Amino acid sequence: MSDSQAKPSGQGVGVTVSQVPEHVAIVMDGNGRWARQRLLPRVAGHRAGMETLRRVVGWCIQRGVKVLTVFAFSSENWSRPADEVSGILRLMVQALMEEVPRLHDAGVRLHVPGERSGLPAALADGIAEAERRTAGNDRLVLNVCFNYGGRWDIVQAARAVAARGESITEASLASALALSHVPDPDLVIRTGGEQRISNFLLWQIAYSELVFSDRLWPAFDEAAFDRALADYAQRQRRFGRTPEQVQQAAAAATV
Repeated sequence: MSDSQAKPSGQGVGVTVSQVPEHVAIVMDGNGRWARQRLLPRVAGHRAGMETLRRVVGWCIQRGVKVLTVFAFSSENWSRPADEVSGILRLMVQALMEEVPRLHDAGVRLHVPGERSGLPAALADGIAEAERRTAGNDRLVLNVCFNYGGRWDIVQAARAVAARGESITEASLASALALSHVPDPDLVIRTGGEQRISNFLLWQIAYSELVFSDRLWPAFDEAAFDRALADYAQRQRRFGRTPEQVQQAAAAATV
């Protein structure tokens, strides 16, 4: 269901604590188009997108979401114009310097899943230090997927399992994925009007609920976030079972 079709909920209206997804994942799409509409360089859109991410972190904490995973820079994004790529890398370094103290004070644990080799040394070192500094926090886990791709994740996990001399099974592969430290996403939101996955968390979103928003990421606001949560709360998650089996299990759980 698109954002324009989802029923409005206001700030958490109609969503009980038990219906809030534990893990929300977001494809933050539309930064470049937002900037172009304003006759600004594309990097200005990415900078505005950082502000939106800061707000979303706060909304997740307020609503009781335990894990937030965002797609910041994909393996394929290296093919974008060189000035845009260099601008994104600079923004990431800046964000680590400016945002990590705030995240730490808010009790947020930061992970940056993705391929570290090939990143500028200052960025790779900054990521490692940010993860170390926030490692003891438990209010929210924030995964910022950077130089990440779902296919890369599965391949690197398979290589890690093989290097350990283990058989490749669903369990062994899952344990070696870049997001093995968190449960799979309950809800995936993609902004920007596109309706595709774009190589994001291919293994982990097998049973995730999907919501597509027409809002460009810098314009994604609290009302749009709450509409996505309300949409999720209306879904029946069956995991291969029939609706009747889900209802029977829910009734048994209340006895």
